[in-house]
Amino acid sequence: MNIYENIIIFNAALSDEDIETAASKIKDIITGSGGEILKADNWGRRKLAFEIKKQKKGLYMLLLFRLDPSVVKKLESHYKVTDSVIKFMVVRLGKKALAAGVARTETSSAAAPVAAEQKSEE
Repeated sequence: MNIYENIIIFNAALSDEDIETAASKIKDIITGSGGEILKADNWGRRKLAFEIKKQKKGLYMLLLFRLDPSVVKKLESHYKVTDSVIKFMVVRLGKKALAAGVARTETSSAAAPVAAEQKSEE
């Protein structure tokens, strides 16, 4: 199994519940096919660099997962027929990118409790 990084841009006009439903369906496809979600990060609504499908804003989501390569095509075909997804990109991570991503994840997760403690002290 390979490790993939997936960026999804959802239609920002949708409600949070609709986006959560679409995201959970994507996660179900991954886990139902024997994959494992390593990280799921919602980046929120942001202005797009250029209009995509007549949309100026989108909700960005990052998924990092381990999955069999044959299932990635199934996932991409799901994105193509889902109206809530404006754009997507799935990239297989190499050894160097994976090591950098793991180091970055460990640094951010280690910094989070420290930042939370500092905020509570103020």
